[in-house]
Amino acid sequence: MSKEVSIIGAGIAGLTLAISLHTQGIPCAVYETRPEPQNIGGAVMLSPNSLKLFDDMGIYDGLKRLGYSFDSLYFRDLAGSLKETYPFGSVERHGYSGLRVYRFELIDLLLEKFNANNIPIHFNHKFSHVVSESEDTVTWQLVDGTTKTSSLLIGSDGIHSRVRKYMYPDLSPKFTGIAGITAAVPTANLKLPCPDYKMPVTIMSPSHGAFVIAPQKQDGSEVLIGKQMRMAELSREGWEKFYADKDAATAFLRENAEVFGDIAVTATEDIPHEHTNIWPFYVIPELDSWSSDNRRVLLVGDSAHAVPPSSGQGISQAVEDVVMLAILLGKGRGEKKDLGWWQSFRQNRIEQILLLNARIDRRRLPKINGSEEQDDDEQGFDLDWLYGIDAVTEVEKYVSGS
Repeated sequence: MSKEVSIIGAGIAGLTLAISLHTQGIPCAVYETRPEPQNIGGAVMLSPNSLKLFDDMGIYDGLKRLGYSFDSLYFRDLAGSLKETYPFGSVERHGYSGLRVYRFELIDLLLEKFNANNIPIHFNHKFSHVVSESEDTVTWQLVDGTTKTSSLLIGSDGIHSRVRKYMYPDLSPKFTGIAGITAAVPTANLKLPCPDYKMPVTIMSPSHGAFVIAPQKQDGSEVLIGKQMRMAELSREGWEKFYADKDAATAFLRENAEVFGDIAVTATEDIPHEHTNIWPFYVIPELDSWSSDNRRVLLVGDSAHAVPPSSGQGISQAVEDVVMLAILLGKGRGEKKDLGWWQSFRQNRIEQILLLNARIDRRRLPKINGSEEQDDDEQGFDLDWLYGIDAVTEVEKYVSGS
């Protein structure tokens, strides 16, 4: 079916892209390696720039019923003094509070839209390679040997994208030298400094890094706890051992907990292994193009760029990617210059967010002796540029030439 857009990957980016294309009247289908919908990963952060787009899709009310709403993240020193406030949303300022919701719950809401709109999704279909492409179509193959022809093939298959290998066979994700270790524990376990203690909070220590606590679930009855570490990159086998060693992960979370106070000590006393996650921070070197020479193969989300979780923008940026792309294609603007504008607009956003990530990482990692890292605490966080964007309007402005 050559008019169909084929999307590889049924993560949040792929599902959101399919719904957005359907809204534009563009037929599409999603192909996913796993045999069933993903029920992996913990809770994710969503900010006003993506929540507006989810609202347009009709799933925001469902997200709000499931997630924990908040407006700010707080940075405190070991004495408990408030050092900085990081805005994450505001109904008055940006139309939405920030939201923390489990990834699988977001995926379930997206899949409800699939069912309601009869959008095809094929599980247990693993992409193999691109066979050929012309000016109008792309032919590609699944690992079982099935060959398909589509108008477009869009890779939303993550940071280790197989689709990207077609365009960049020698490119590999780049490890940043940072990993995050997190766990989920009941909020009732925590001994709070005071009854009205504000969270999410990052408790900072110059010599020991930071201890992060972020409520999740609609009633805030559970919290994520987490710390970041500097480390060298491991081999594939090394990462597998690292992921599997939950005892080491919980030991790292407990290490120096007393430095961060009773709240950290009580948070780490009972950590279920099944609620522990290990997340190495990888990025994608900036790509020359997110589309192939004939523009029949495109990359979105983590396949095109990767945003480590420090600023909570990974999903929001992927959603911006795909909504803007779908509107552009829906208006018949898929030529080289159009895709070039889209990539440039998106890449500029990603670069700004990676700089924001670096600022946050400096607050969450132990300071290195003799480091020339600048202390930018006095700058504060003005994030109107991040939350104030209207992705739909930006495409319409481009198309109209204004």
